[in-house]
Amino acid sequence: MADDRTRRLLDPDAALTALRRLPAARPLLDVVGPRDGVWLVGGAVRDLLLGIAPHELDLLVEGPVDDLAARLGPAVARHERFGTVEVEPRPGVRYDLARARRERYAEPGALPEVEPVDRVQDDLPRRDVTVNAIALRLGDGALTEVPGARDDLAAGVLRVLHDRSLIDDPTRVWRIARYAARLGFAVEPRTRELAAASDPTTISGARHGSELRLALSEPDPARVLATLLELAPTFLPRGFDPEPPGLDAALALLPTGGRRDLVRLAASCSGVALEHLLPWIDALELTSAERDVVGAGSRSSTLQPLRAARLPSEIQRAAAGAPLEVVALAGGPNARRWIEELRHVRLEIDGRDLLAAGVAPGPAVGRGLAAALGAKLDGRLDPARPAAEAELAAALSALAGA
Repeated sequence: MADDRTRRLLDPDAALTALRRLPAARPLLDVVGPRDGVWLVGGAVRDLLLGIAPHELDLLVEGPVDDLAARLGPAVARHERFGTVEVEPRPGVRYDLARARRERYAEPGALPEVEPVDRVQDDLPRRDVTVNAIALRLGDGALTEVPGARDDLAAGVLRVLHDRSLIDDPTRVWRIARYAARLGFAVEPRTRELAAASDPTTISGARHGSELRLALSEPDPARVLATLLELAPTFLPRGFDPEPPGLDAALALLPTGGRRDLVRLAASCSGVALEHLLPWIDALELTSAERDVVGAGSRSSTLQPLRAARLPSEIQRAAAGAPLEVVALAGGPNARRWIEELRHVRLEIDGRDLLAAGVAPGPAVGRGLAAALGAKLDGRLDPARPAAEAELAAALSALAGA
């Protein structure tokens, strides 16, 4: 692998050759030549040089982007502040076009103030790490980089471009953790020092939330989060465990359609004290449903009734209405039985049947249906009666004895 990497890094045509093989690049290469001043930048160039197919193609333009955007296809998003346009030349293919720019941070964690520039070489120093500060010119495959970028790529090293990088934008610490985990790269000592000193409070919880979601979507999220804790422990709450006990069992229980990322996050937070956890998850701007799942891992009152249940009806009462992710977190045979069997049990009667039988509209209807379902789950229905008739009898009997 190292020999292949070195060969690609030394071959000026290797990245362009690899780009031409990508179906997503064809609309771009059909209309752009070397005189257009259009460069592929960032992680896409890094991945092409490593022999990895990039997921996104980010383009840098030495000048205004509108002309190129019009030639490529309809614009689907535009960000005037940063001089960027997102175009979709055909369904399923999108490009981010950005004008070359310098950035200045008025204060730590602020969004940058931008200044257009006309040369890609003046843009590259704003990148997060050296291995992402390599650009490939479309048309002829010319490469330009910040000093040492390809040396770091060949060595598998992550290095920030200047000492203020992680002060200006602490989200870069999250990105470095993702790159290290995904690529197997080492973080060089000075960058480690700067990451450890980075202040996570200078950026909003929403930005941390976005980075956390990206971390959880990685192929090996546990490795990303462990790397983040190693680099910058203050970015996650005290007690956070990237590889908590019981996680594999909970993920195995979770049915198709469940949020694996939320189960992982909730399990990782199970050792975090509530007084630390709740402000943290509120700051991340999670949805209320997401907060319920993540907070459940630290609240024994949420999970204990399900674990302690003995009868099927008790399992149903403990699990009904709870997100599947919370049930999977509880674990054990009761959770498995609920997910695989009991949650699929349905009554043949509904509220209209109780109303027709003389039950007054209101809460009693719900109580009667719950009693009928409990009797059905526990096998207490009269087997001599048709199912619907037996369910109705159980509901009316429970209401009469209330």
